[in-house]
Amino acid sequence: MLSRRQFLQSGPAATAAVVSDGWLFRATPAWHSAPEVPEFEFAEYTITQLQRAMQEGRLTSQTLTEKYLERIEPIDRQGPALNSVIELNPDAVAAARSLDEERRARGPRGPLHGIPVLIKDNIGTADRMTTTAGSLALKGSIPPQDSFVARKLRQAGAVILGKTNLSEWANIRSSHSTSGWSARGGLTRNPYALDRNPCGSSSGSGAAVSANLCAVAVGTETDGSIVCPSSANGIVGIKPTLGLVSRAGIIPIAHSQDTAGPMTRTVADAAALLTALAGADPQDSTTKVSRGKAQDYTQFLDPKALKGARIGVARKFFGFNDAVDRLLDAALQEMKRQGAVLIDPADLEHHDQFGRSELDVLLYELKADLNAYLAALGPAAPVRSLKEIIEFNERHRQEEMPYFGQDLFIKAQARGPLTEKKYLDALAKNHRLSRREGIDAVMDKLHLDALVAPTGGPAWVTDLVNGDHDSGGCSTPAAVAGYPHITVPAGFLFGLPVGLSFFGRAYSEPTLIKLAYAFEQATQSRRPPRFLPHAEL
Repeated sequence: MLSRRQFLQSGPAATAAVVSDGWLFRATPAWHSAPEVPEFEFAEYTITQLQRAMQEGRLTSQTLTEKYLERIEPIDRQGPALNSVIELNPDAVAAARSLDEERRARGPRGPLHGIPVLIKDNIGTADRMTTTAGSLALKGSIPPQDSFVARKLRQAGAVILGKTNLSEWANIRSSHSTSGWSARGGLTRNPYALDRNPCGSSSGSGAAVSANLCAVAVGTETDGSIVCPSSANGIVGIKPTLGLVSRAGIIPIAHSQDTAGPMTRTVADAAALLTALAGADPQDSTTKVSRGKAQDYTQFLDPKALKGARIGVARKFFGFNDAVDRLLDAALQEMKRQGAVLIDPADLEHHDQFGRSELDVLLYELKADLNAYLAALGPAAPVRSLKEIIEFNERHRQEEMPYFGQDLFIKAQARGPLTEKKYLDALAKNHRLSRREGIDAVMDKLHLDALVAPTGGPAWVTDLVNGDHDSGGCSTPAAVAGYPHITVPAGFLFGLPVGLSFFGRAYSEPTLIKLAYAFEQATQSRRPPRFLPHAEL
């Protein structure tokens, strides 16, 4: 669930064919022109448009599900070969057919009734799909019960279409990993320029939504893994407040930062999906704090919300790319035209002072949380501890570690229990600097409704020799604080999308959704990808 290149510098990716679950993934096909991509009659359709078509009898969930499955074959498996979908749900069409029958008999359950959704391959489902985090060590693993996220989707009437590829183990195995690569799934590509990276770790969710391989998707984030691939793939992403969405049944990194969240093409769709996902869960104690805070977030879709809003510009997150600065400054000027009051700068005093302590916390919690998750799988679990995963990777080095190793796993395994002073001190420091002396402090001082900054730069070329290139980003403060963060498409550079981030206090999703929606409606920056071989230089 990580994308931070500061301590997760990605390294060489796949250069050879990788066989996974019967599919052949090639990491470096030779593209000289844009691959042939068939037209799609439901391209860019929103949840509202799809529901209207089903309500009027012009469309059924079964037909829609079949159409998405038909689109995945020529785009994800062939042609551009995005490799964004790691596994399809063999029961998706049957589920859609049943939901159609229910609609005819009793009407729809709500906005997600019959809507095909892709979920990341670390989100557990107790069905005929597996849950592996992209690792061969968990190949064939089926948890004993649905994750909270999968259960909420099914209760809302969504069709779980399949699982998406990801940076293996959500990018926590190695400090030299390649974003979007997993041993099980191969390399996911960016649909705007196929030689560029989709960011991660929710790489497949970002690429699949952008390429219209599903209506909406769910990703997960520990630090940047929803917002970075959303920005790089030209879509909307919401990292909710910690505990607003239960993590029960999700393969973990760290309970102090992990969360699932929506990845969609519009803010309205993200609000509808967040409404379905949010809620308290006795299996996740963190959700106790958020009890009663889940809402219908679609009520906050106000196109005039920027008028009078006090928005702080976190200027220290600018400056990594002159072209990005110009693009985002133009976005800020549009906000002013819409009536926003910009406070510039509105910087976080300690924004760069908890990188090392954040990693300390993640490594401690990784060992404890992953061991607990594996133990809960029961006696049929293919591996039962972090130690066994490390040993598996060594035994299967050629398949699991042909391009980068597992130094972070080894460091995590060496950590002690969560009672150690080093862990407790690091966690307290992180919360103090990111919350009370960070986001809360600057918002209190300047009376802000939200903070804004570039989500990141344009997608970097997937470099098989040197690994990922740091292209900036502002994900860490909200991630470490456990506060909400929304990214929205803000424009393009060389044909590559760039996102604008809105983040703020705990449980400020209503305010952030209002502002993000108003910005989206004013700018209409989202453009579907064209699957070009390279950026438009």
